[in-house]
Amino acid sequence: MADFPADIYTEPSEIDPDTLKNLGPLAPLAGVWEGKRGLDVNPKPEGPEKDAYHERYELQPIDPQANGPQLLYGLRYHTHILRPNEPETFHDQVGYWLWEPATGMIVLTLTIPRGQIAMATGKAAPDAQRFEAHCEFGSPTNGTCSIAFLDHAFRTLSYHIAVTVDGDGSWSYEQDTVLKIAGSDELFHHTDRNTLRKVAEPTPNWLMRKA
Repeated sequence: MADFPADIYTEPSEIDPDTLKNLGPLAPLAGVWEGKRGLDVNPKPEGPEKDAYHERYELQPIDPQANGPQLLYGLRYHTHILRPNEPETFHDQVGYWLWEPATGMIVLTLTIPRGQIAMATGKAAPDAQRFEAHCEFGSPTNGTCSIAFLDHAFRTLSYHIAVTVDGDGSWSYEQDTVLKIAGSDELFHHTDRNTLRKVAEPTPNWLMRKA
């Protein structure tokens, strides 16, 4: 059990409103990014299929969030993915990257429009150039939830993402989603990776900037 304070209601008396200065290892991710060399390995009846993809990943700072004494800073994100030269969406995902300065906790929440949500957690130093987040099926604090068909046919047992901030101003990720597919005794590793380069700066809450 984590060592939580006895007072679970009182919020911090002083909160720095400048999210961009308090994102820890998430700070280099703020902004709008594009990557054109993504690779997705996904399941098909005949075996794994490899798909190249292009990605636009927008991460915008949110105002500080307090859960009683707990204080979180974060980025609201939307990633939109297409196959090269195809107009229809290949993957769409929204959520938050969150950072708790007091503990070094990283949180990734994700929602996709095929009826699935997840929350992955990890820990990192404020200046970490690489960090990871993980979730497990059935966990009440870092788990997954899917609609009935996905849970039956492609149950997600775990999800893992590793982010690396590169020295040239880009950042990259590798993720592994472990699936239990109906009719198969072998677990399937659905993997994705891409490198993203900045195309626009972040835009914080304009009222907060003015204040």
